Amino acid sequence: MAPERIERRTLPTPDYEYGGDDHVFVELDREMSFDANFKAMAITQQLRGDDPDGVVEICPANASYMIRFDPAVIGPDELIDRLESLDEEIDIEDYEWDARVIDFPVLYDDPWTHETLMRFRDRHQDPDATDLEYSARINDFDGPDAFIEAHAGAPHMVTMIGFVPGLAWCHQMVPREEQIEVPKYVRPRTDTPGRAIGYGGAFTTPYPVQGAGGYQLFGRTPVEVLDVDQELPDFQESIVFPNPGDIFNFRRIDREEYDRIREDVEDGTFRHTYERVEFAPDDFFADPHGYNERLVEVVE
Repeated sequence: MAPERIERRTLPTPDYEYGGDDHVFVELDREMSFDANFKAMAITQQLRGDDPDGVVEICPANASYMIRFDPAVIGPDELIDRLESLDEEIDIEDYEWDARVIDFPVLYDDPWTHETLMRFRDRHQDPDATDLEYSARINDFDGPDAFIEAHAGAPHMVTMIGFVPGLAWCHQMVPREEQIEVPKYVRPRTDTPGRAIGYGGAFTTPYPVQGAGGYQLFGRTPVEVLDVDQELPDFQESIVFPNPGDIFNFRRIDREEYDRIREDVEDGTFRHTYERVEFAPDDFFADPHGYNERLVEVVE
């Protein structure tokens, strides 16, 4: 049987907009797709590598990107000309980038997020079901266990970092027809545990800190994605661990392993398990399931 390919999307002409005096915003598409996200990733990585004078900050997003620049060094129109050239030059079928495949343990249906979600059933689409039960039902799974197997059954790519520091938006690397989709709560919660694993639309997000939130709650990870004091070894260069283009392999764990990992985190010895690979979009498009299996093998 021939491998299942991901149907490619033809992107529209990018829309370039001024953002005040020192930003340029570029919209590649009105909807999220791997084509749009990979193109944003390729352009911003190439620009970061070129390190042009006047470019201060580069921020890729799901289907767009934004550049902050110093107008005393480079004008917005000159910058847009450069971005247009990159858009024409870069073909993501030929582009590859260095990516980290990261082992990401999750205690699904954990006691902390369960207690939280039960406090806010009046804000949910289905007050009589848990978030996992509801998400499984509307995605036609037999129950929470089958749903969890699907969520952890294929890796998720970090498509952007944003909203709050350290919050990684992760899109599962499967064909569109296999994507899990769930709505946010009808009204947001006023509390969410830090390190909760939430899901909204087609994106998984590990909540970096405790706070409000509206995503469906599936579990909790023992590992940190944000360390503002930079006490853990993986945070010496940045307070945020995930980067756009990283690949999370969500792995189901039990309470014993969760507690063991937390002990390592709290005593300052924990290190994330990851391996670097050259991510090839064309190979992924050609055989997503087979490519995913080869990716996750490096951290299993």
